[in-house]
Amino acid sequence: MTAVLLLTGASAARAEDHDLPATPATVAWGHYDAAAKPVLTVRSGDTVTVHTLLTNSPTGLERAGVAPADIESSLRAVFAGVAADQRGPGGHILTGPIAVEGAEAGDTLEVRILKIDLAIPYAYNAFGPTTGFLPDDFPYRRVKIVPLDRKRMVGHVAPGVDVALHPFFGSMGVAPPTSFGRYDSTPPNIGGGNMDDRAQVAGTTLFFPVHAPGALLEVGDGHAAQGNGEVDITALETSLVGKLQLILHKKGSGADVEASYPRAETPAAYIAMGFDEDLSNAARKAVRGMIDWLVAAKGMTRDDAYMLVSVAGDVEVTELVDRNKGVHVALPKAVFANSGR
Repeated sequence: MTAVLLLTGASAARAEDHDLPATPATVAWGHYDAAAKPVLTVRSGDTVTVHTLLTNSPTGLERAGVAPADIESSLRAVFAGVAADQRGPGGHILTGPIAVEGAEAGDTLEVRILKIDLAIPYAYNAFGPTTGFLPDDFPYRRVKIVPLDRKRMVGHVAPGVDVALHPFFGSMGVAPPTSFGRYDSTPPNIGGGNMDDRAQVAGTTLFFPVHAPGALLEVGDGHAAQGNGEVDITALETSLVGKLQLILHKKGSGADVEASYPRAETPAAYIAMGFDEDLSNAARKAVRGMIDWLVAAKGMTRDDAYMLVSVAGDVEVTELVDRNKGVHVALPKAVFANSGR
């Protein structure tokens, strides 16, 4: 580990850089769980370089056309080394959980995404007969391996068709309340998780409400690129390496940094999120979340906040295919440029 200096206001605190590989001992396969033991414990302000694995098996990748030599040894080790009773109920291979010293229920964990790199030069996209948004239209299974051009940052999806790469972690979240038990990694929830929000690239900051001691952050489901909706149930699924800074805000720190539901901030926008089996309810949660935040953090009246979301906010479908639908509201920061707030 390398010591770095984290400046907060006029004070300086010593922070550490950690490196967390993906191994059979450091992954949570398909779940978030408040009872899980952390694989790494850090202090507020520390940075963690997190290595993550795509959600596919070595056998599946070989069958789809990946040369055996091109499959990560870490992926083979995880498939060979994680016992069956430690897998599920979801399918995501998540790195973690990472505990933050002093985190308690009611606090907020701020996760700054400092950097995300591609770990391998390929991704896959797939659909099946019982998954995706249009299973009746595509009642069969198909997997495609997509070469990733790391120099040009494009994926070669089809002949003459290149997609710009914007890597992000499809799943990033904290443990839900203890009452949830071992929670399926598939549907996003009040702790975040499989949010599949393509805005969560390097430079974005996420805010998670803490429900369990340590917060227990898990990261994975790497995407090289994805469209809003993720309609066939996969993005350009790949392995990623990300550098994250974790900052703990104790309850009462202030509305601008506290979160009662996952939310995000990009260099250009504030983002409120909503997750629900019903798409309309997910949208209501996201819109109400943005209104509540504007009232608490920006001092607006509820009426003015509602109007502002209507005239300047973008309500977008994040994902449609993970049981709980995802909706987010993005509000440009530029609307406050001359407000003094």
